[in-house]
Amino acid sequence: MVGGGQLARMTQPAAVALGVRLKVLAAGPDESAAQVVHDPVIADEKALADLRAFAAGCDVLTFDHEHVPPAHLEALEADGVLVRPGSAALLHAQDKGVMRSRLTSLGIPCPRWTVVSGPDEVASFAASLGGDVVLKTTRGGYDGKGVWLVTSSTPAEVVAEPFRAGVPVLAEERVDYARELSAVVARSPHGQAVAYPVVESVQRDGICVEVVAPAPGLSSDLAVEAQRLALTIASALDVVGVLAVELFETVDGRLLVNELAMRPHNSGHWSIDGAVTSQFENHLRAVLNLPLGSPVARAPYTVMVNLLGGDLPDVYPAYRHVMARDPELKVHWYGKGVRPGRKVGHVTAYGSDLADLRSRAWHAADYIRGDIDE
Repeated sequence: MVGGGQLARMTQPAAVALGVRLKVLAAGPDESAAQVVHDPVIADEKALADLRAFAAGCDVLTFDHEHVPPAHLEALEADGVLVRPGSAALLHAQDKGVMRSRLTSLGIPCPRWTVVSGPDEVASFAASLGGDVVLKTTRGGYDGKGVWLVTSSTPAEVVAEPFRAGVPVLAEERVDYARELSAVVARSPHGQAVAYPVVESVQRDGICVEVVAPAPGLSSDLAVEAQRLALTIASALDVVGVLAVELFETVDGRLLVNELAMRPHNSGHWSIDGAVTSQFENHLRAVLNLPLGSPVARAPYTVMVNLLGGDLPDVYPAYRHVMARDPELKVHWYGKGVRPGRKVGHVTAYGSDLADLRSRAWHAADYIRGDIDE
């Protein structure tokens, strides 16, 4: 697995259970996965020579992020390395312009969009919509970074900012949505696929703070449609592994595709405790061409709340309190240093009373963050 973040870290227990030796290429020895995987390879994921040396000892290469240069992936494949998902598929998660173009050609519902080269084209696109515009750098953005909202009152210098990155800029309509959903599926090389329950994803300042599985109040028709869209995209793009399709549920009851991720995803972390087979295990099963496991939920609801760094530099005393106060909670730590707003872990609660689960999960997160003291 290329990348030593928390996704690789959470893949390790699944690898142990499957009897699989997981190798990790990490940028440094203190990265999340490097702390728990035996003999991590410390190297530069953007250096082709380092990637080639790492891949030489692997049966299959997969990823915990989308930041490996596409040309390097193509070179590895030309060398005969088994890369899953392949470079042709992964490009759609690396480049938002490529993604939008392909999904539109497939008839997948998306926000109205265009690629723009400067502020004048942004103004023209906004005029054609008669509304606000969202600008996104086509490559490199995540967790709200690389995203700008442009309204009629946005200063010219802000509109010009996205173009300073030197990459194409995607302009999209600002969608009037009721909530954000995520459909996570896993697909193997021979086309077997499974779909997890569609979840509601709550964002704050561009960062996911809560996931509820399944999405409360979602009609069966929309849930099936969201899963159908995700499975269709996975098949059409020949995705191998986990695919997360982030969706807008519009106020008028439609689904629009927002983003794609071809790896385990924050909106699927609930599955570690709440599903028969976690997204991490199914990602490994898929890339190794093993039969996929059941994605069925273990309880009527699972709530996952991200633990974000706050005012407490040492969270261990708070961690002990949370464990003692609510033994049924599951707390997962990523081995990261604490700083405000940084994802340092997550907590899950599962059962049948959604209001109770939410209350308990948020109490734990707020206590660990230091927002409450009782």
